[in-house]
Amino acid sequence: MAGKKPNPVDQHVGSRVRLRRMLLGMSQERLGESMGLTFQQVQKYEKGVNRIGASRLFQISKILDVPVQFFFEEAPHVDGRATPGMAEGASEAFILEFLNSREGLELNRAFVKIADPKVRKSLVDLVRALGASSDNA
Repeated sequence: MAGKKPNPVDQHVGSRVRLRRMLLGMSQERLGESMGLTFQQVQKYEKGVNRIGASRLFQISKILDVPVQFFFEEAPHVDGRATPGMAEGASEAFILEFLNSREGLELNRAFVKIADPKVRKSLVDLVRALGASSDNA
């Protein structure tokens, strides 16, 4: 018997937990410990495999210092369409997608540590050039 596919809303809520946890630099183990859970349970929540109950989601919101509605911003409807979030517009959705990736988060953290504005500008120029060369390929 094939495994049941996770609900898209549960996956979305889990991805928002992961995003916020990563933005805070918190490990799955640390989040789990503060909730009395194992990191494996946190992994299941973040992947949407296990649904997060209301009281547990409230607990997570307090630990991650965000309102509960944060986890539902841009959540898909039953028909697959996204519900617009309260905090960001459609033009800013790519930022969340970028920061939801490990590479995006690591790049962001490293970039903000660069103190010299000229070096930061050079890096932005380099990334733009690399992106433009990918578009032409």
